[in-house]
This record gives sequence, structure tokens and C-alpha cells, in this order.
Amino acid sequence: MTVRSSRSQAADTFSAEDFAQALDKQNLSFQPGQVVQGRIFQHQNDGALVDIGGKSPAFLPLKEAGIRPGEDLSALFPLKTEAEFLILREDAEGQILLSARRLRLKRLWEELAQKQANGQTVTVPVIATNKGGVVVDVQGLRGFIPRSHLSQREGLEELVGQSLTASFIEVNPEANKLVLSQRAAVKSENLSRYTSGQVVEGKVSGLKPFGVFVDLEEGVTGLLHIKQVSQNFVASLSDLFKPGQRIKAVVVDVDEAKGRMALSLRVLEKHPGEVLEQLDRVMDEAEERAGKLKGRITSDGQII
Repeated sequence: MTVRSSRSQAADTFSAEDFAQALDKQNLSFQPGQVVQGRIFQHQNDGALVDIGGKSPAFLPLKEAGIRPGEDLSALFPLKTEAEFLILREDAEGQILLSARRLRLKRLWEELAQKQANGQTVTVPVIATNKGGVVVDVQGLRGFIPRSHLSQREGLEELVGQSLTASFIEVNPEANKLVLSQRAAVKSENLSRYTSGQVVEGKVSGLKPFGVFVDLEEGVTGLLHIKQVSQNFVASLSDLFKPGQRIKAVVVDVDEAKGRMALSLRVLEKHPGEVLEQLDRVMDEAEERAGKLKGRITSDGQII
């Protein structure tokens, strides 16, 4: 008598119904919010069929394909394209519904938030205007540049169709709010032209208890902190500086991400208190004195 193997017996007992149940269990591994890899294998009028490894194809609705309205599905996802999709839900007929749009939006907001944190800029086309400023297209998202943050504040209609370089003021996906600034981007670009140890000349634009604001070229403002005026104690900044006065100072730190520049006079002193006693002489010899300090100035205005 022939003895059949346990594997053969098991195969006989695994019916078509068992196979269907096994596939159902496999399908249960797909959950809403999950990111899956899929392959486009058929275009339809209202979307595309996607193979994500389940027992039946998933469906990508047309409105969930691209970020911008009216985008061509076949151009976004040609046949045989492999991409990642976000699972939305399972419909009444058991078909899994996918979204490429929502996954792209999630990642785009994260990307823009990182650009904001790094102080990076983007080049964006102007698509419309309103009384408060201009609307721009940021990789498919609608952004807004307020009039006060534009280099051109009148005749905004002329900007439609043009591309502007801007930095981020607010990136808020929860409120779907994206606010940018062209002026801040220009300021950041101009700041990048300055380096530590460089002598700059500008006009005193403001006096505060903590320091002196100095306007340089192209909208850049530097701060001469009171501790950077002299190696000796400074009792009153107004005794030394007046609004509109032109002064020279040494750049000790440039922070492009925050749009800040720190200046110093104390590094030019030959002895403590010289700025308080002979400011004009320090100004006249600023370039010569700074030339001897190349590479010896720290970001907090110390000489090493």
C-alpha cells in the first residue's frame, strides 16, 4: 500500500475557498493611512487601476492623482509607472482607494517647513493678485506674498506671469497657510555677500539701549551691540552716535537664515577705551587695523 506524504494530504485539503480566505487575510494587511508601493496598469476615464500586491487591483481616483486641478493622469502616471500611494479606505465593493495627491502634499509641506528652518528660498511664479499682495504657485500649493513683503508695491498686475525669489514667513499645513517674503529673500541674498572680518560702512538708523542699528547697502542692516562698541564700559551710546551719522565697523557674524549681521568696533581698538576717546581715528584706520585681524575674529567679537 502506498503511503501519501503529509504535504500531499495537506494540498488536497486546501480548497479554492481556503485560497480565497488566504487572499482576504493578505488584504487585511492594507490599512487606511498606510503608504504602499504600486504599479499603474490601466487608465480609466475616472482614474487608474493600480497593482499593490492585493487579490484585486486598487483604484486611484482622478481627483487624487495630482496636486493641481485638471492635470493629465496619463502624463502624471504613464502605464507601468511604479510609485508610492497613500491608502484612503476600502469602498463598499471591497476595492482599496488610493491617493497620490495627499501623500505628495504631506511630503511637500514637510519639505517646505525644512526649507523655512534652513532659511532657504524658492523661485515661484505669480499667478494672481489681490488687494493685499500676490498669489504664487509653490510646487502646486497656493502661497501668498503680502504687498509689504514685495520689492514692487504698486502695479502688482505687472507681476502676473513673472517668477519671484522668496523666503518663507509661515508654513502652516493645518491652516493651509503659506506666506512668503520677496524682500526677506533679497535681504538674505545680499547678506551672503558679507563675510566675517570685512569692514563695512553705513548710516546709523537707530539707537537702542542694547546697541546701534547701522543701515548698509541694498537694505541690509547690521547691529553694533553695546558690548561690541569698546573693550571698556560704554555708559551712553547717544554720546558717541547720532541718527544719520556714517560709521565704519567690522563684520563679526552673518546669519543668513535669520537675516542678521553682527558688527564690532572693539576689535579695532589698540587699547581698551580707544573708541570712546578717539572714534574718528579708529574710523580713519579701520581697514588697516582690520587687515591685521584676518581669521582672528570669533562670531562673538573676540580676538584669538
